[in-house]
Amino acid sequence: MRTPRTIAVVAHQGKTLGGGLDELRRRLTDREIKNLIWYEVPKSRKAPAKIRKALAEKPDLLVVWGGDGMVQRALDVVATDGAKVPVAIMPAGTGNLLAGNLGIPTDLEKAVEIAFEGSRRRLDLGLVNDEHFAVMAGVGFDGAMIKDADGALKDRLGKLAYVWTGIRHVEGEAPRTKIKVDGTTWFDDDATCVLIGNVGTITGGIQAFDDASPDDGWLDVGVTTAQGALQWARALGTMAVGRSDSSPFVRMTRARKVDVKLGSKLEYELDGGARNRTKKFSVSVVPGAVEVCVPAS
Repeated sequence: MRTPRTIAVVAHQGKTLGGGLDELRRRLTDREIKNLIWYEVPKSRKAPAKIRKALAEKPDLLVVWGGDGMVQRALDVVATDGAKVPVAIMPAGTGNLLAGNLGIPTDLEKAVEIAFEGSRRRLDLGLVNDEHFAVMAGVGFDGAMIKDADGALKDRLGKLAYVWTGIRHVEGEAPRTKIKVDGTTWFDDDATCVLIGNVGTITGGIQAFDDASPDDGWLDVGVTTAQGALQWARALGTMAVGRSDSSPFVRMTRARKVDVKLGSKLEYELDGGARNRTKKFSVSVVPGAVEVCVPAS
């Protein structure tokens, strides 16, 4: 594989991996590159403007340093702008959901090696409210849990933040939920959680979608009717030891377009990042939207 001559780095200053950003710069400049474009941001929501500046320089490789929110925002810009540049993920966050599903380790030396010597894989993305996601979109129990876990609690407790906030939300509301799959009504009942996934493993390391693949042209859809601690324990226990769809509190299918209407407003999330409350949203798949560096096949 030809060594990229121009590399753009967009990094979240508050995230750490290995020896930090100084080590990343050293490892990149150890390679035979010509130009290094470097941007740092204090928060992931500040990243899109810098990513667009980086893309304007026509780099051969875009390196994204940060957690799931940073990666999601970067891929959203790349897909929205139609950029052809491959993206290398430096998984410096808490969950690192996409990196984990793709086999990219939380090891800086290996992550850089994958960027230069790994394979390239075109991935689908989901699109909701004009924003792309790579891992999942969720509403209900999932969205409320992630909203509460974001910020200082997640910084302090890491993945345990999701466990703590999850316990608090098992008694949450179960609004009437109507879901259309590719135009046909598929679910119309009370639901505590709706997930649309592009990969198998989601928040907290849960294997939610057993057959999901990020390059099959489909989104996996799951709805949970579990209410209360006992039913949630049974549902999550089934996911831990068997297939998710074998639980009596879980239904699953696949779709290219999903329309969700809720009886009351709930928070939704994209790739582990909380968004505003909503009563309805539509999700569609964007096949082969981005190219990502992955371990050599």
